[in-house]
Amino acid sequence: MKSKYFLLDENVIRGKYTTKIDGISPFDIGIPLIETDDKTIEEIYYYRWHSYCQQIKKTPVGYVVTEFLPDVPWAGIYNTINCPAGHHFYEGRWLHDRKYLADYARFWFTPEAEPRKYSFWAADSIFTLCKTWGDFTLCKELFDALKQNYAEWEKSHKKDCGLFYQIDGRDGMEFSISGHGLRPTINSYMYADAVAISKIAKLLGKHDDEKLYSEKAQKLKKLINTRLWDKDAHFYKNLAEKDGFSLCDVREEIGYVPWCFCIPEERMSCAWKYLNDEKHFAAPYGPTTAERCHPDFMKAFDHECLWNGPSWPFATSQTLTALSNLLKLYQQDVMKRKDYFDLLKQYASCHYIEENGIRRPFIDENLDPFTGEWLARKILHSITPERPDKNRGHDYNHSTFCDLVLRGLAGVDISDDKLIVSPLFEEKDLSYFCADGIKIKNSYLSVLWDKDGRRYEKGLNIYINGKKHCSYDGIYDFEIDLSEVE
Repeated sequence: MKSKYFLLDENVIRGKYTTKIDGISPFDIGIPLIETDDKTIEEIYYYRWHSYCQQIKKTPVGYVVTEFLPDVPWAGIYNTINCPAGHHFYEGRWLHDRKYLADYARFWFTPEAEPRKYSFWAADSIFTLCKTWGDFTLCKELFDALKQNYAEWEKSHKKDCGLFYQIDGRDGMEFSISGHGLRPTINSYMYADAVAISKIAKLLGKHDDEKLYSEKAQKLKKLINTRLWDKDAHFYKNLAEKDGFSLCDVREEIGYVPWCFCIPEERMSCAWKYLNDEKHFAAPYGPTTAERCHPDFMKAFDHECLWNGPSWPFATSQTLTALSNLLKLYQQDVMKRKDYFDLLKQYASCHYIEENGIRRPFIDENLDPFTGEWLARKILHSITPERPDKNRGHDYNHSTFCDLVLRGLAGVDISDDKLIVSPLFEEKDLSYFCADGIKIKNSYLSVLWDKDGRRYEKGLNIYINGKKHCSYDGIYDFEIDLSEVE
């Protein structure tokens, strides 16, 4: 194979998008390249790879990925925080050099790590990493640790009813309207981890564990779909502790998290009608984390991190991941491919800051959903005397973006035995789009779209290792048996 890139010129893209930052260059360790006529998505894609890679840190126990560039007092050893680690694995799985994420996965199960300080879909995200690589050695190696991690969660957070309890702040979602309780977040994560552990057990020939964790997953799925689903509000909700563990009176964006792991039944797709509704979650720099019609929406508190309405990239990433699954795996008529494209485009447009008359790519903690101003940053900068950590959120690594472009826009997904390409945009949305050098197993996939043939070849064309595998006149869903990919 002459190169990992067959269609795009890496040197041209390096010249255009290399930024002056410390740390590892994404181009040096290998990333999929993209090109599209939507220059905001293109610019933010490369910005997010740069910001991600500067959070990769070498430690005495190998590489880790951090959330904050400066040290923060609530972090663990090596400034690690497990809250966004699931996002880190989803995003970083596309790096061509796999040693960084392999080290990071092992790190979370060393004696000094804190894998349960916050909610974290550990087994699911590591298994997803291994599926992308086509190599399950890592998750097999960590199998006993993942089982032990699950058992510890059951000991500390599982209630007699079978659901898991979490403090909203330990979901990384402090000052939410519904507060502590039996939340859709932690329960969805634990379902996903049980499924992943069952699948790893199957790979290892451990049939008792395979059955045990499959049963755990199915019991939890049933509870999520019965106890956490509000049939009147048509939405997943928190069984809120402050309300005596009854369903809360607010729809929150976390109600879309179950779709990240394909928990809902098809009849529950009606929940998505609220996403584009300005009475609920739609906003110019949204989605909002709580519905706009609730009286406690954006209620003021003396804290910089609020989850009662501000838009958080952490949550937007989950909603887009959930929407990707809805569009690809569910029979429904509530949402269309264009809805994914429009939300991704809006999300990309949030990634900017203007200082001294200069607008540049940027990400911080949370946004005002109506103005796009970075809220935590604004609050920290307004405190007198100034907080020493006022710039802590610069290049904040608490969400995904590149994964949403590759998994969603390009449509590349890996099931247990299939490579799937299902682009989530409509023909009129983009004149051209190319994702080149997407490493699946040890092969390189390229996805090209050209509306009129002026850029590449007209239509949708799929290449594997530089050879055309198939082509279609329009946007089309395609799948191939993974056994055919080296």
